[in-house]
Amino acid sequence: MKANKKVQFIDWGIKDYQDAWDKQEQIFKSIVDLKQQNRDANENTPTPNYLIFTEHPHVYTLGKSGKPENLLLDENGLKTNHARFYKINRGGDITYHGPGQIVGYPILDMDNFFTDIHLYLRTLEEVIIRTMADYDLKGERYEGYTGVWLDVKDESRARKICALGVRASRWVTMHGFAFNVNANLDYFNYIVPCGIDDKAVTSLEKELGKRLDLQEVKERLKFHMTDLFGMELI
Repeated sequence: MKANKKVQFIDWGIKDYQDAWDKQEQIFKSIVDLKQQNRDANENTPTPNYLIFTEHPHVYTLGKSGKPENLLLDENGLKTNHARFYKINRGGDITYHGPGQIVGYPILDMDNFFTDIHLYLRTLEEVIIRTMADYDLKGERYEGYTGVWLDVKDESRARKICALGVRASRWVTMHGFAFNVNANLDYFNYIVPCGIDDKAVTSLEKELGKRLDLQEVKERLKFHMTDLFGMELI
């Protein structure tokens, strides 16, 4: 079967986390089911791919390997800060999503691209690194951690700008990355971000000293996704 490199791009704008999660699950399941049907019936129906961008109202999400105590707010604290909390089925620990943060959900059949989850994570990181380079910032990988960082050679200054957490089944992916563009970084004070208690979190706005045009940043992300994955956005 010829690989389907076409990817439907969708921008949900600001979307409630639960609604986005439910929709992700529906899309994810439809692709997994189609792959199973192809296998059972010895058919070659092309599987679709999606790239979804969104922002969420203030929310904390805890991955399968995360520790609940890394959320430093109780129910009243969540209510006071207008935030919600969910335990979800991605890898990784706790993270924050909120306005001004671009969340990317690639729901891809990796049989259409490459079947290597490690390479998939590194490629998502490279998308962020190249986008940061467009703004004259040096994004880096930090040995032993996922995501994208700055100043990794100086542990006292190392700070994270993008978190990654994915789920994959039958080589179909969901969840993805959370890139701090104009995000309110105060909300990270209420968690131990990604279970790391001795490293700071930053944003493009903080690093550049100005608010960014989110649409412009999305276009840069789309460009680098297309280039690095060899995909065609439709």
